[in-house]
Amino acid sequence: MISAVTSPRPPEDAASSSAILLSVVVPVYNEADNVAPLAGEIAAALASLGDALEILFVDDASRDGTVEALRGLALPALRVVRHELNCGQSAAVASGFRAARGTWVATLDGDGQNDPADLPAMLARARAEQADCVTGVRRRRRDTWLRRFSSRVANGFRNWITGDRISDSGCGARVVRRAALGEIPVFNGMHRFLPTLLRGQGFRVLEHEVNHRERMRGTSKYGVHNRLWRGIRDCFGIRWYLSRAVPARRVQGDGE
Repeated sequence: MISAVTSPRPPEDAASSSAILLSVVVPVYNEADNVAPLAGEIAAALASLGDALEILFVDDASRDGTVEALRGLALPALRVVRHELNCGQSAAVASGFRAARGTWVATLDGDGQNDPADLPAMLARARAEQADCVTGVRRRRRDTWLRRFSSRVANGFRNWITGDRISDSGCGARVVRRAALGEIPVFNGMHRFLPTLLRGQGFRVLEHEVNHRERMRGTSKYGVHNRLWRGIRDCFGIRWYLSRAVPARRVQGDGE
């Protein structure tokens, strides 16, 4: 079973030398029709942050005009990171983490099914409850019965194998303390196991109910083969990693 290792948390202003409070990372691949509406929604949902917000779209070598659509947007907070090679969603998330400058980092899927309006409450809860990660649990899935079924099977299996208790590992809506991301291993599938990896390093993870919406534009990049079976296989690798993981906060006075 996973157990948390407690240690003093650094004050938020020590976690980042930048004035940016929140970086929103959105991995995208061939989502030309989605990026403009989604970017607008993110900016509107977090308008109260003003200059303390940055929005990072990480394009995973799209071929449909996604980058051009992003570069045509007049949003001061927007930054675009582009992969030279198509490397997958986890690699795009990792590139966003590396480029982020905020004290906190949020993630959203690029298909528009996550609701940016959930982020303010998730950020507020993380700060109020001194959590290192607040991960979303979709209240009402707007997916096909097959995707819901495969997700239920995968969640149950991963919790059994890893000893963790995550209700919805496939939810892309999360808020994470950037200082907690320094030693997260990068591999294909990492984004689905992020809460478990963080707990394995001693960080505090909370779950938070979020909205889920139907995909209105574009097509899904996942099916049963590359979501269910790959995820089940990855569980065994995560189990090995957790048996070897060391606390990330291990230096006395770390971060002060």
